[in-house]
Parts: sequence; structure tokens; C-alpha cells
Amino acid sequence: MNKMNMHPYATIQQKTTSMNPVITSIYTADPSAHVWNDGKIYVYASHDVDPPRGCDLMDRYHVFSSEDMVHWQDEGEILNSDEVSWGRPEGGFMWAPDCAYRNGTYYFYYPHPSGSDWNDTWKIGVATSDKPASGFIDQGYIQGLGGFAMIDPAVWVDDDNRAYMYYGGGGVCAGVELNDDMMTIHGDVQVMEGLEDFHEAAWVFKREGQYYLTYADNLEGNNRMRYATSDHPLGPWTYQGIFLEPTGCSTTHGSVVEFKGSWYLFYHNQAISGEGTLRSVCIDELHFNEDGTIQTVRQTLDGVKPAQGGPTCSPKLEVYEAALCQVVGGAELKQAADGVTVATHLRSDTACCRFGDIKGGSTGGRAEVGIVYGTAERLAKLRLSVNGTDYSFVNALGTGGIHERTGYTGITVVLNAGNGNTVEWSGGHGEIAIEALIVKHLKD
Repeated sequence: MNKMNMHPYATIQQKTTSMNPVITSIYTADPSAHVWNDGKIYVYASHDVDPPRGCDLMDRYHVFSSEDMVHWQDEGEILNSDEVSWGRPEGGFMWAPDCAYRNGTYYFYYPHPSGSDWNDTWKIGVATSDKPASGFIDQGYIQGLGGFAMIDPAVWVDDDNRAYMYYGGGGVCAGVELNDDMMTIHGDVQVMEGLEDFHEAAWVFKREGQYYLTYADNLEGNNRMRYATSDHPLGPWTYQGIFLEPTGCSTTHGSVVEFKGSWYLFYHNQAISGEGTLRSVCIDELHFNEDGTIQTVRQTLDGVKPAQGGPTCSPKLEVYEAALCQVVGGAELKQAADGVTVATHLRSDTACCRFGDIKGGSTGGRAEVGIVYGTAERLAKLRLSVNGTDYSFVNALGTGGIHERTGYTGITVVLNAGNGNTVEWSGGHGEIAIEALIVKHLKD
């Protein structure tokens, strides 16, 4: 297959702010944001699988990274329930995660039931890697944590390198120090005292010597985010108030992080789907008053402006014209008015646009596969298959029409070594015109 000499990125509308929601290709929720030593910010999010069945179907954690808060890279899937040998036999229930770094190792924490009676058998699982966004291997679960409704782990590594875990649900928030191995507890689990109307989604950060614990409350059908402060990582806590009003979603979950001198709140809403089981990550600025209290966050459509600095390098790109693909099941190759050949009539699940001979390199590995497209739909969807593996639906937000091919959508998958990879985009919802396939190879 020949590649285009000129790739079509120039026709895609470039972002000047992050926009909200910031991650649109797949549905993500419960964002846990961290800044690591490489200078990037990483978001570890849960994944609402589409089509939805409910919270039981959440699975296949993805990680996203950015150097400037505006342009985000899907780093790919890092863990799914099939890889958890001790977990619920039916799978699913991969809820809000977190990640911590200590002594050269990244620790990925996630709640998952160990039995079919899911709400009574929650455990806090741990997977580890020497890289922040790939190579994670499950190591089992933390003994002595979990139980009825005890979910949403969050880990804070303090300035003295001591680590603390917070978790909870059903009105109870607990905290405990972790040992150096980050997988066993040091001392007794303590109930976090002083929180008002705690529901779930604990998160802890530190600013100017003060500890902050944020969480979701019990407002029926539309949680808010509240917070409390303390001089000690395990409290007691002093309740301070509400800092995020309802987002329009039946759940609320967020994280607070400082990046390049500014503070940000990561949270989710349902603005793309309109469904509480198909959520999307958002970002807005977080501001403090002189006394350290948090100002109410203003939820925006624009999101945030670029942080200082920005991308320093671009991954290797390979771009394939739609003219070089095979179309089946009612899809067609048509020449548009501008002379570019596009694949159209991708409406039904039988219509397919198939790209073959995609390069995976000498060893294979992670690559973002995406399309340049146009659609008149507010929200179109395509099902992605790579080498026969189904990646479910990928969202394509409206561009104004199939002739307005200014959209880009894609996710990161794993390619096989060699040149024999096959990428298929089949219809799922709404007509869409595909102009080109873009393959962006990522480094581990």
C-alpha cells in the first residue's frame, strides 16, 4: 500500500483550548490526574464501554497524557478484567482507578469484586510497571482492604515519601498508611472523621502544607463535589464546603492537580452521549482564595488554555488515503468535489472500510489508529476492528457535513510486527465520510 505524500492534518480544525469534554473518541470517567518526572500530565480513567449496559460493563482502562493540557494522547489500554486472575468470573466492574509512583515503580490501583456477589466482595487490586502508561502486570490485591461498597482507591505519596491510601463508598471514607511495598497496609484502617455527606470518590492533595480531601456527596441523581482540610494526611478533617456543582451527570468523580504553576480540576459529565453510563472527562481551572479555601469551579465548554511549554516531539506518522482501502457491505469509494477520494455510505454495521498492509514495525507495539472524516451527525459512531479484535465503538463528533472533512478520531491499539496489519472501520450510527487513515506509532 502506498502512502500519501501530503497528510491531511492541515485540514483538521486545530484546538486552541482543551475543549470540554476533552476526551471524545471513547467514553471515559473518574479521571485520576498525575504529573510524573517526565514533565507530562497523565490521566488514569475508567472506561464506559459502548454500547452501554450499565456500570457492571465498565472495563479496559486507558491512560491519556499531555504536555500542554490541550493536546491529549491516548496511550492505550493498560489493564482489563480478563487479566485479573483473582477477580469476578463474569468480568466487568472495573471502576474508578488511581496511580502512584514510588522508588522507580508505577502502582496502578483499581477496585474490582472478587466474586459474583459484586457489592460485598470489593477488593483493591494493584498492577505495576516501570513505565507510566504501558507494561502493567497485575500483582493481586491489598489484604485487609475492601468489603461492602468500599471502592475508589486514591493514593497520596507525601513529601517524606510515606504513602497513604483513601477509599470508600456507601457513606464511609477510610484511610491507611501503606508500607514501602505499596501493597500492604501499615497500621489500622481509620475512618476519616469530619467529612459532611460523604458518598464516594475520595481524592487527596497537598498545597502550602495543608491537606485537602475532595469527594462526591449524596445529592440524589446529581452529585456535587465537596472538600475538607487537615494538617495531617489521615485527619481529623475540617469540612469546608461545595466546590463543584452538579455536572448534569448522575455521578460525580474528580481529581485535583497542579501542572506548570496552575491548578486544575478533572471531572466528568455526559455532554456527548446524554447518558449517565457513557461519560466523558472534562478539565477546568481551580482557584484558591487567600485563606486556602477553594473557589467554586466554573464549568466551561472551552476547557483550559495551553499550559506553559508544549509538545517537544511528534510520534512517527503513517497516512493512508481512503482510495487505497477496500469497501464492502454497501460502503462506496467516491471522488469528492475537491478531487479527494473518500469512503462513504458507512451507515449500517455491515458497511466496512478496510485498510490492509498496515506497518507494525519490526516488533509491533502501540499505535494510535485514527481517521480524518466528515459527518452531518451530531454524534456518529464507527466500530473499530484491528487484526480481527473488536474495539467497540469510536465516537466521531459532527463536522457540519460529510463534505466538511475536518474531524479526527482514533484510539491507541497494539499492532503486530511486520506489514500485515488490518484495520477495519464499520458503520454503527450515522453516515460518515472517511478521507484517510492515520497511524501514529508510540514509543514505550
